[in-house]
Amino acid sequence: MNKKYELIYEGKAKKVFSHDDSDKVIIEFKDDATAFNALKKAKFEGKGKLNCLISARIFEHLKKKNIPTHFLRLKNENTMIAKKIKVIPLEIVLRNIAYGSLCKQTTIKPRTVLAKPLIDIYLKNDELNDPLITRDRIELMKILSSKDLDLIIDLTLKINSILKNFFKKIQLQLVDFKLEFGYDFKNNILLADEISPDNCRLWDLQQKNDMIISLDKDRFRNDLGGLIEAYSEINRRINNFI
Repeated sequence: MNKKYELIYEGKAKKVFSHDDSDKVIIEFKDDATAFNALKKAKFEGKGKLNCLISARIFEHLKKKNIPTHFLRLKNENTMIAKKIKVIPLEIVLRNIAYGSLCKQTTIKPRTVLAKPLIDIYLKNDELNDPLITRDRIELMKILSSKDLDLIIDLTLKINSILKNFFKKIQLQLVDFKLEFGYDFKNNILLADEISPDNCRLWDLQQKNDMIISLDKDRFRNDLGGLIEAYSEINRRINNFI
């Protein structure tokens, strides 16, 4: 990264740098993998590049479907140019199939196909361990207006519909995923962050038996191995499709 660009923010998986245009930023994807609120950490060579390429292709697909995103273009294989946004400190999780934390916190059995998508909202705060948050608490904390929350929920449902179809065409089942949003300088709400195997739970539909074959970060979370191979397979299928 050129030294003239100032590091604005460094997260678990990405670095955000300034850009010559003050309305834009440069986002560099790291090879770091974290799980359980960064209690588990590792590095995987090539992971950042794969997540960047996968995210770029998915953002391009969503833009064609009229979803407003921060993505502008790839700068290189592990860096993208994006619109500068004010991040909304909420994580929007949409679940199509019950798995993971939902099953630990409720009596719903793993692999239950939900009658309709479930949206859970979490406060984006590492110190508080990203707690589940209610609409009333969002209003109480003045995080965003009820109208803007409704807009985000509506966008999330549209994105889910688009992504379910997209992944099905490349023989992947979209179990659940996490989204983040932000405001641009005109106060428009944009889809931000990334869409990759780091924040989507994706199961391989090419399996003939009843086994779950995860092609996502569960391979790291659950010590299954083969993380780079799984991410590479997703990237290969996307490139063959697009």
